[in-house]
Amino acid sequence: MTIAQHRSAGAEDSFKWQAIALNEADFDTTLGDRLDAGFAAGSFKGLHAVLVVRHGKLAFERYYAGPDERWGQPLGKIAFTGDTVHDLRSVSKSIVGLAYGIALAEGKVPPLDTPLLDLFPQYADLAADPARRKITIEHALTMTMGTDWDEDIPYSDPRNSEIMMEAAPDRYRFILERPIVAEAGERWTYNGGATALLGHLIARGTGQALDVYAWEKLMTPLGITAGEWVKGTNGEPAAASGLRLAPRDLARIGQMLVQGGTWQGHTLVPADWLKASFTSHAEIGDGLTYGYQWWLGTRMGTSDNWAAGFGNGGQRLIVMPDIDLAIIILAGNYSQPGHWELPMTLMRDHIMPAFKG
Repeated sequence: MTIAQHRSAGAEDSFKWQAIALNEADFDTTLGDRLDAGFAAGSFKGLHAVLVVRHGKLAFERYYAGPDERWGQPLGKIAFTGDTVHDLRSVSKSIVGLAYGIALAEGKVPPLDTPLLDLFPQYADLAADPARRKITIEHALTMTMGTDWDEDIPYSDPRNSEIMMEAAPDRYRFILERPIVAEAGERWTYNGGATALLGHLIARGTGQALDVYAWEKLMTPLGITAGEWVKGTNGEPAAASGLRLAPRDLARIGQMLVQGGTWQGHTLVPADWLKASFTSHAEIGDGLTYGYQWWLGTRMGTSDNWAAGFGNGGQRLIVMPDIDLAIIILAGNYSQPGHWELPMTLMRDHIMPAFKG
């Protein structure tokens, strides 16, 4: 039993997924056959799971056996099911964004316009820099801190900024002392350090470890009883990439978001926070923008908006509230070149073309 499982033990869970036929969900009924054929042909190497939730019901799920990891540790070949716990990698960031909004509504974390260095008085030398003092919590949420950060380098390379952060004796100083390369709020740069700061502020403000707070406020109310949040080298949950959940449980989070942050009549994520999280705050390029730890876009050829958590290796949590749809993709192509291509290909060429709604 993992830490997270122990923490949720005894939680009542009256929810059971109901099934709906693909055609009732406005999808082409050949979707499963096409995915199976593509996997058999080697076109979807590393694919582990695809789930489609429409109108709150499970319209589609496919699982494929293959090698997997737990935060870099090989697990061997796994025969996946809907209840098999899986790395979410950077989808974790999006969950941290939700947790910050919950804690903010409870008055346990600072407001978004708070300068980050006001919260780290031990770094007085950094606070003496006027440019650094302009960096706020909102800039961390939107990854527009204006500091140098490079995660385009492979995670196997010690020069990768997240790997350097893990190796640093003081990770928060490491994050906050990165060279200034742009004015805060001006430029988007993918930055796992920003998420680490948010996770630290949640833990400090709530008096609970990030994973404990996330389970109390999100996982347990959703009936999620399996999973864990892997700890980083400093002994704290790895906010940027350590969350592990089962596919059907990640789908619960997706459906809760499609429902505007509610679950079985209870508000888990404040509606105003969810709206702000799914509002564009930074331009990424290629039609993508960024909210509060969420990637944002519009379905091709429509005005339907989507929000997504993206994770290394091919992990995706995609929600489309406009059309009452959530999609989960999990894969094992961790740190491989082009690992983002599999979920993009599945969405662009197979899943969404099968949607007739």
